[in-house]
Amino acid sequence: MKGILLYGPPGTGKTFLAKAIAKESHSNFISISAADILSKWVGEAAKNVAKFFDIAIEKAPCTIFIDEIDSMCKKRGSGKESELSGQVKRNS
Repeated sequence: MKGILLYGPPGTGKTFLAKAIAKESHSNFISISAADILSKWVGEAAKNVAKFFDIAIEKAPCTIFIDEIDSMCKKRGSGKESELSGQVKRNS
């Protein structure tokens, strides 16, 4: 499996499930929140994402859990993308 998206309100066990998946697959677990990626500097968000994935490659096999990923995405129906989403797209 390459990836899985867990969604739901806070407190429903998404982090717990991700940790269980890492344990059962005998892989390292890296937890990242949107705050770890966000930056006020243009291009810094993309660099932060790349940094976390470089760490994951070094520690492979690895399970990466990105918490609050919805804050990095375009709001449905608003026509506006979040600040981070725009930064990551511009610098990818």
